[in-house]
Amino acid sequence: MEARLAHLKGIAGPRLSLETQTGVIQAEVTGGRVKLEMPRPSTVELDYPLKVGGETMTVSSVTVGVPHVVIWVKDVDTAAVFKAGRTIRHHAHYAPAGTNVNFVQPLEDGALAIRTYERGVEDETLACGTGSVAAALIASATGMVKSPVVLNTRGGELLKIYFDKHGDEFREVFLEGEARVIYEGKLWEEATFE
Repeated sequence: MEARLAHLKGIAGPRLSLETQTGVIQAEVTGGRVKLEMPRPSTVELDYPLKVGGETMTVSSVTVGVPHVVIWVKDVDTAAVFKAGRTIRHHAHYAPAGTNVNFVQPLEDGALAIRTYERGVEDETLACGTGSVAAALIASATGMVKSPVVLNTRGGELLKIYFDKHGDEFREVFLEGEARVIYEGKLWEEATFE
């Protein structure tokens, strides 16, 4: 969203480099959409058992800058996002940092529907970019989809994930979605940055 605001205000052009805690990422602004480069995924684990509340679930996980678990469900609308998500987020297997938890339903058109329990927020969020990336990559790793993958988020946004798959490795991963200006502020001249 910052990229679009910078573009709207003439501060930056349609291509940007953004410094983040995971390194410098590239962004491209086209109209109301922003396409962001994502960190290279790591720690991909597919279809392993996880004991949750006396029940064994089959889950997959991947780190895309932050850790994510992906659970396939028949219907995202009835998924126990808060209860199961909170339990898995704090599961000993993911200690000490915990994990984000994504409940994902394959759709007939090849898209995926997703709901995410996000650590830090400690509840469901309406959209999670890294969660959508995680779901798309796990779906590709299991042979369900090919790039690009469209994800329908709980908030109604459509996110598109692009990637190149080389064997078991993912490269050039990008997240694209709509960006909206939701807030604009001003700094006084006395403001300083360290």
